[in-house]
Amino acid sequence: LCCYTRVVLSLISLFFIPSGCLTGAVNLKSSNRNPVVQEFESAELSCIITDSQTNDPRIEWKKIQDEQTSYVFFDNKIQGDLSGRAELLGRTSLKIWNVTRTDSALYRCEVVARNDRKEIDEIVIELTVQVKPVPPACRVPRAVPVGKAATLSCQEGEGYPRPHYSWYRNDVPLPTDSRANPRFRNSSFLLNPETGTLVFNAVHKEDSGQYYCIASNDAGSARCEEQDMEVYDLNISGIIGGVLVVLTVLGLITAGICCAYRRGYFVNNKKNGESYKNPGKPDGVNYIRTDEEGDFRHKSSFVI
Repeated sequence: LCCYTRVVLSLISLFFIPSGCLTGAVNLKSSNRNPVVQEFESAELSCIITDSQTNDPRIEWKKIQDEQTSYVFFDNKIQGDLSGRAELLGRTSLKIWNVTRTDSALYRCEVVARNDRKEIDEIVIELTVQVKPVPPACRVPRAVPVGKAATLSCQEGEGYPRPHYSWYRNDVPLPTDSRANPRFRNSSFLLNPETGTLVFNAVHKEDSGQYYCIASNDAGSARCEEQDMEVYDLNISGIIGGVLVVLTVLGLITAGICCAYRRGYFVNNKKNGESYKNPGKPDGVNYIRTDEEGDFRHKSSFVI
């Protein structure tokens, strides 16, 4: 009877007891599978053994980033770029000091029970490192004529998650659509908070002012310097008058030149008759002019 009881108990344990509860099995849990921290703070990746019959489990941490896997904790020491700024807490959890944006990744905690069956369990933790935006680059046109289109841009490339943008005119926040706010009924613009562009379909005089942009995310915000945008009127009558004056001046100048040509002021008149030119006189020769003989020459050695 005793032997029969032992066989029955063995069969019950084989078919009805889950494999995770066998001697030597290991089970893990995490108090936070999606920790979020800001850059340069510390982060704790929770990995806790809840059930294990082994006193000496093998613990490994791996980092999965850009489809590449690298060791973080292996052979009982910190590996890779976390060397010197990470440690194990409570046997299995991982703490990282002074996290940077490059630490954002998936981390896999693996624990192996050292026994004949080599039971293993693992959990994956996603670490997100938030980065505060830097002052964005803003572009505002200095002067725009009334009725013309204008585009203001705001860009920031450091913040994580990607920031959203808001524009201000004279310290007053602008809505995403001017038509949605009666205060801006004299304006016509659209603001895209995802791209940071502020587009005026046709500017009005009331759109003149000082503009600046703020980039914000969960880690903080930053703004650019104020820039002036002037909206000016186009003086059509003045432009036409100026063109007419220029055309009149050009007509008068042309008429004067034609008149001068007709009167011969630009023609060179030559006197009739031939002009007498002396032949070239070589050095060391003296010339005497007489009415009868014309020019004759004598050398300096000639004696009268």
